[in-house]
Amino acid sequence: MIRPSLVVSALEGSTMDQADPDLVQDLYLREIRAYKPPPVKPSDSEGHVQKFTAPKTPQSPEEGDIAKDLKAYENQQVELEGQAAPGESGAAEESWFEDKDDEEDHAAAAH
Repeated sequence: MIRPSLVVSALEGSTMDQADPDLVQDLYLREIRAYKPPPVKPSDSEGHVQKFTAPKTPQSPEEGDIAKDLKAYENQQVELEGQAAPGESGAAEESWFEDKDDEEDHAAAAH
């Protein structure tokens, strides 16, 4: 048989378990509301952030050099693939395409 005191203590324990979360939640919320963050001072960032310094201004190229370089570029000889440079004899290009006449001659010879 079950003792009546165990049943009563079991029931009391279950009601206490339900009351504990409210107590803990109340304590937690009270502490959260009472928390005041420390004030931020302007000197707090020292040592963590580098001081800003503007970069040096770049040097501009001289206009005389640009004109001279442009003139040299304009006077440059254009090199094209497959063409010989002036004064050189170019190698004769061979044709990579077959003529239709050659195909007809080859087909007639095969028959």
